[in-house]
Amino acid sequence: MLQASFKEFANRQSLVFAGEEDRTYEQLEKEVKKAALQLQCLGVQKGDKVALLSQNMPQWGVAFFATCTLGAVAVPILPDFHPNEIKNIIQHADVSVIFVSETLRSKLDRTSGLAVIYIEEFQVVTDTTVPPAAQMDDQLFVYPDVEESDLASIIYTSGTTGKSKGVMLTHKNIVWTAGQCRLIHNVVPGDRFLSVLPLSHTFENTIGFLLAIKCGATVYYLHKPPVASVLLPALQQVRPTVMLIVPLIIEKIYKSKILPEINGKFISRTLYKIPVFRKMIHKVAGKKLMETFGGELKFFGVGGAKLDDQAERFLMESGFPLAIGYGMTESSPLLAGAGVGKTRYLSTGTPMPGVQLRIANPSIHTGQGEIQAKGENVMLGYYKEPQITKDTFTEDGWLKTGDLGYFDKDGNLFIKGRMKNMIVGASGENIYPEEIESVINRMEYVLESLVVQQKGRLVALVHLNMEELEKRYNDLKAETVTYLQDKADEVLKEIQDKVNDELNKFSQIQRVVWQADPFEKTPTQKIKRFLYYA
Repeated sequence: MLQASFKEFANRQSLVFAGEEDRTYEQLEKEVKKAALQLQCLGVQKGDKVALLSQNMPQWGVAFFATCTLGAVAVPILPDFHPNEIKNIIQHADVSVIFVSETLRSKLDRTSGLAVIYIEEFQVVTDTTVPPAAQMDDQLFVYPDVEESDLASIIYTSGTTGKSKGVMLTHKNIVWTAGQCRLIHNVVPGDRFLSVLPLSHTFENTIGFLLAIKCGATVYYLHKPPVASVLLPALQQVRPTVMLIVPLIIEKIYKSKILPEINGKFISRTLYKIPVFRKMIHKVAGKKLMETFGGELKFFGVGGAKLDDQAERFLMESGFPLAIGYGMTESSPLLAGAGVGKTRYLSTGTPMPGVQLRIANPSIHTGQGEIQAKGENVMLGYYKEPQITKDTFTEDGWLKTGDLGYFDKDGNLFIKGRMKNMIVGASGENIYPEEIESVINRMEYVLESLVVQQKGRLVALVHLNMEELEKRYNDLKAETVTYLQDKADEVLKEIQDKVNDELNKFSQIQRVVWQADPFEKTPTQKIKRFLYYA
């Protein structure tokens, strides 16, 4: 794949920082070959494990390609991992060399005996006999024989259960998935990706990185984390045609920018309750949002977690180029998706071409059961975890996703929630906390919520938008912390009453608790539920 892209798109821009176009595909090939030669000087051979610990940057892609080109195995590590987690991954994966950004070097265990390469300049800092990659002669590099069934990457998940597992993905897993994604949206040379999700996560790695390189597109990276002050100017500069995000980003924009503007005026707040006017208001807001994102977006892919119902409806009705995807690291990652103009409200789309999905043991009443998958994108298994691997597959070779779902008559997949999150009610009823949370999250002032069972009672932890609360009660000179706390308590009681009006009897919330701080999350912004179970 790489050699074909290097040849076909030689003069096009490849991996660059926003505002700096300085790396054609031809130049990228030279850098990859030099970095691969450097790894060979360090003794790296086929099958050896090479870790990457860095923020997103063009050099991350160079290091990843250099590793995989040699037939070595890339072990991407999320920058947000704790030093202890990083140490455990390095030991568990048998890593011998690590590419690390200078700002993250302090997270490494100095006694590990690793060969360390600063990724910014490809400078080996633990062995001064190995020259910087820039001094290597790329013409000396010979592409080794690498099979599509060979291991390409071990990606350690940071799941909602707390235990990281090393997902083994082959060259075929990830390249095949990238190719199939093109059947959902045809990426072309000249497309501009703006990368805001971590490259060490398979969603960004396969779809926002490999797919772009396979198709001759350009991927732009940010010098700093994508906070508003960094992201907004970059959007105007790059004018991306493709972006991938997790729901939390667009939900924050919707709840902090779009909804307050609608609710701030009596006339728009009143008209918003009437569907035909709501759609008109959404169209106007959607045009403004498009301009904020640079005005040239063709594909806005949302995945990694469930999208808030209200935010999804807004994106669909506003004409924003929304695409929805569903998958998991274990499937490289895409299992189902819907391209722009093909989304169905609350659905994650149809199975990706070439992927088989089935509902195991569906309920005769609801048609719901565990979603199971089969396809060329499914992992080899978990590294050094034969028993967990065995438990993750059925006897006839299907991957158990652990997600509950069903298909409608048109073949669209709907996700109900995680099997392990399901709560069994007092009379044996199945209660899905995610469904209750989606109702809570629609309430005014709610940023996010989590429903748990405590002593047999359903309890909702709710994180409120205190900024909006302050604005609402400012006109009453209500600026004291005590007063705002009282108002927050009133709002929580109001939320409980309104939510319970919409829920069936066995899903009623018995208690609502104010969650002062945002919930702790995984890199794809899913709440780490296990931290909040009493």
